Amino acid sequence: MSPATSRALFAGTIFASAFLLFLVQPLIAKQILPWFGGSAAVWSICMVFFQVVLLAGYAYSDWVTRRLASRMQARVHIGLLLASLAFLPIVTNPRWKPTGTEDPTLWILGLLMGTIGLPYFLLSTTGPLVQSWVARTPWGAQVYRYFSLSNFASLASLLAYPVLIEPRSSLVQQAWGWSAGYAAFVLLCTGTALHVSRRWPAGAPVAASSRAVAPSTRPVAGDYLMWLALPALGSWLLLAITNHLTQNVAAIPFLWVLPLSVYLLTFVLTFESDRWYRRAVFVPLAAAMLALCAFGLQDNLGTNLRTALPIYVVGLFALCMFLHGEMARLRPGGAYLTRFYLMLSLGGALGGVSVGLIAPHVLPAYYELGVGLMLCALIAAVLWRQRRAGMAASLGLAAACAWFLALQVTGDASGARRMERNFYGTLLTLDTFRGDAKERVRQMYHGSVKHGEQYLAASRRREPTTYYGRSSGIGLAIESAPARGRRVGLIGLGAGTLAAYGRTGDVYRIYEINPEVFTLADSEFSFLADSRARIERVLGDARLALERESPMAFDVLAVDAFSGDSVPIHLITCEAMDIYWKHMKPDGIVAFHVTNRFLALAPVVEKIALAKGLHVAFVHDEPADPGLRNTDWVLVARDPNVLKRDPIRRASSEIAPIPGLQAWTDDYNNLFGVLK
Repeated sequence: MSPATSRALFAGTIFASAFLLFLVQPLIAKQILPWFGGSAAVWSICMVFFQVVLLAGYAYSDWVTRRLASRMQARVHIGLLLASLAFLPIVTNPRWKPTGTEDPTLWILGLLMGTIGLPYFLLSTTGPLVQSWVARTPWGAQVYRYFSLSNFASLASLLAYPVLIEPRSSLVQQAWGWSAGYAAFVLLCTGTALHVSRRWPAGAPVAASSRAVAPSTRPVAGDYLMWLALPALGSWLLLAITNHLTQNVAAIPFLWVLPLSVYLLTFVLTFESDRWYRRAVFVPLAAAMLALCAFGLQDNLGTNLRTALPIYVVGLFALCMFLHGEMARLRPGGAYLTRFYLMLSLGGALGGVSVGLIAPHVLPAYYELGVGLMLCALIAAVLWRQRRAGMAASLGLAAACAWFLALQVTGDASGARRMERNFYGTLLTLDTFRGDAKERVRQMYHGSVKHGEQYLAASRRREPTTYYGRSSGIGLAIESAPARGRRVGLIGLGAGTLAAYGRTGDVYRIYEINPEVFTLADSEFSFLADSRARIERVLGDARLALERESPMAFDVLAVDAFSGDSVPIHLITCEAMDIYWKHMKPDGIVAFHVTNRFLALAPVVEKIALAKGLHVAFVHDEPADPGLRNTDWVLVARDPNVLKRDPIRRASSEIAPIPGLQAWTDDYNNLFGVLK
């Protein structure tokens, strides 16, 4: 085999492993999401699993390269590759479907381990293990370029899934396609292992790249700490900036793709060669963006979409180029390559866990970005500790970041009545004034999305506000329901505004996944307390609860959970519609709140309804009252005459179709295709 063919074999194996590694994450998470209620916790538990298994894969690579001879490495790895084929295809077995009595965290971890555990583990080992084999070849000095290639493959997979794969295939097709790709990868990796064990059983002298530590130089404790700290801060900034943009700036679906793409791009550039990271360029740029990002946290500059998006995306690029560029400068020779990658993986996991799991329980709001910016300045002070001017400038930047963070905390405390944070995000209530009359209102926000408001004057506090006026789709649905004691179901509580429609003898049953929403609706607003209806509360995911409950015989069911960037797709599928109608009276109405600046969800509801033989009415409302918002509601009924009642008939209009749109199911759905 020629050197060019050998290089292609190594490159193909690494590219395939990284592409499949990133592709399986959304694929498997989407398979199990409806089983566990579509909760955001599902994604977080999956990410914890992926991080831990990735770390285990890097630890395995480090161990086998240090403990086993080349031919034994090949035998062990090939044996594991062949054993992993028993996991195919990665279609989740229905026996893993929960009954509702299990601990969901342990159940999900067990499901993931039983479905993709060994294949994912072996994919995660490929990058460092194959690169350790490359280090034995005559062109081993170029070994870190393969790490750049790995990140490029991850970036390609990240962009391909929502644009090319998800819109064109069902989840079952994706699972079988991925399984076929993994089988091809097993053959490719097996061939690579055999090729190395036969051609370079002892290995050529391990080469070092131009800026790497000499092979004979043993890394010291300071090297290990920097290998850990630099990637940890990169991972920290990625998640913190993503949280800030999606929660505090704009609830735009797929906005998380942009920061992650920038993050991966910096790995591609800094490890491809030394030509991309120039201290003279990126150190001043990183310092300037660090100060600007920190300033923006306590200024409108950092929350206005037009300015915040470029500031924080460019800031992430500059800071990650600095962090990853300095990490690339500290890369060791091939003898310590797997240990380097192990520390890099551990650092990334620590940064992710700190922001994703610890911060929500420690910090009252999204302050982890300010903390991360300050830590970046401090790590720069450590790097420049031999240069007084650089160290002084870095400490000055750290002090500035701390000052801006203090201003952010003070500003939040002074402007907010209540601020609560848990796993589901930050909830904020504040008082402000409405219109020319300067009427005082109290508002609730979840991140940047308003979840309701209430007039504080006693004469107006029972009025429906924001998205729930009497001329809105839900207002018309409730008012047109039979005059007998109405049973109304609400999926999503917000401030509790819809309870204002409750009359004596009515029953309003509320499904809410976030316990803090119930707490604030009771303590900060009076819609629930003032309602004449009997209020019933169900804490947890609405779909899971409705699946378990006996028929509720609702006159109206309001599905109000689609205003943010993280759309709970499991609530807007054919299977979900079947569950809703199990609980409806024959003349009932299921009302979907589809007001969304970025997604056209009305055609989705219409397609599902038509697939189920149901009828729809689209109500677009533009009220003149300053206390009400423009809204879109889709009303779904089994009996077409229900939707012909006045005033629903007079308020209805046509839904603009989306060419090629299919009815969404738990197996097939595509948010990218309904972006406005």
